[in-house]
Amino acid sequence: MPFYHRLGDLPRVKHTTFYKPDGVSLYREELFSSKGFSGVYATRYRLHMPTQVARSREIPFHKNVGWPEAEVLYYHFFTDDKPGGGNFITARHIFLENPHTVISAARVTEDTPDFYRNAYAAEYVLVHRGRGLFKSEFGDIPFLEGDQFIIPRAVTWQMKFDDYANTKLLIVESDTAFEIPREYRNDYGQLEEHAPYCERDFKVPSALDPKDERGEFRIIIKAGRRYFEHIAPVHPFDVVGWDGFLYPYAFNIRDYHAKVGRIHLPPPIHLAWRTGNFVLCNFVPRPFDFHPHAVPAPYVHSNIDSDEVLYYVEGDFMSRSGVREGSITLHPGGMPHGPQPGRTEASIGKPGTDEYAVMIDTYAPLRPTLNVRETLDPAYAQSWLEP
Repeated sequence: MPFYHRLGDLPRVKHTTFYKPDGVSLYREELFSSKGFSGVYATRYRLHMPTQVARSREIPFHKNVGWPEAEVLYYHFFTDDKPGGGNFITARHIFLENPHTVISAARVTEDTPDFYRNAYAAEYVLVHRGRGLFKSEFGDIPFLEGDQFIIPRAVTWQMKFDDYANTKLLIVESDTAFEIPREYRNDYGQLEEHAPYCERDFKVPSALDPKDERGEFRIIIKAGRRYFEHIAPVHPFDVVGWDGFLYPYAFNIRDYHAKVGRIHLPPPIHLAWRTGNFVLCNFVPRPFDFHPHAVPAPYVHSNIDSDEVLYYVEGDFMSRSGVREGSITLHPGGMPHGPQPGRTEASIGKPGTDEYAVMIDTYAPLRPTLNVRETLDPAYAQSWLEP
């Protein structure tokens, strides 16, 4: 994760006695680690044992939305056309998936006291619309529109909105961690001067309010396509202090510093995070290329070993027409794609672009779901036909 951070009360030396104010009872130390004991980790100190489960059961959640007949074809669909409804857990609709990645969108309409933990995947959550408070065992992070949360696997969290009238989330699940690209960091892990963001751009947990409460606390555990209800007898947010490198954080897409070149630069120049099975990029407003004969629109390209997904946040995306906020385009690997007819010529001589979008390039093919079929732009695959 981005850098070392600490919050709350800690003993001077880890793995030593850390007594509560009564001088008799111990706080419970917990190592929250990745890659066994070899990856980044955090050490948390709790009021109670975190292993307590009063009872559990598997619960029905999402129905199977597979679309096995979906063609290998260009797709454009409107996620806002899928009716909203539910809380930050239940409102999710899966649109694209493969064995390593799930891409969902959610229009959250209600609050919930439930807690959520993805046991099998790390999550990226873009707050397209809405503002409020992200709460977890690591503390609170206020959020605004455009904030992108990186939530490590197995974090227990909640999302509270100030207003549920107009919300929208994009969620990308990954069975490997979201990591800041190594080429952005020096030998010590610090972000280098050429990186498109720096440590001060990240929102990290800043307020810790340990809960010493007993009762019945419902935690929804997501394990792949199965869901479980765990009832804990103590509040999950009972951490009094923690430190380390593994914790949730946020970064606003509007703080991404775009790079420009004399001629058109390819999409990897917009890289934000990398996982073991895909990359995630941020497209933001930027000046166009400054060669006197530059063609700003991207050239036609065939990514032979990756699928390209674009989620359109806002603005005017210069390479294609017909998209709107909440649109997603899918261009499968092995199929050439690029600007629609006339868009290349229209880009010549323009000073810049005014767009916000998120790109996900997956190394394994993505499968559209029935939610894609229900929200489809049926003419998109023929939009490159020349008059």
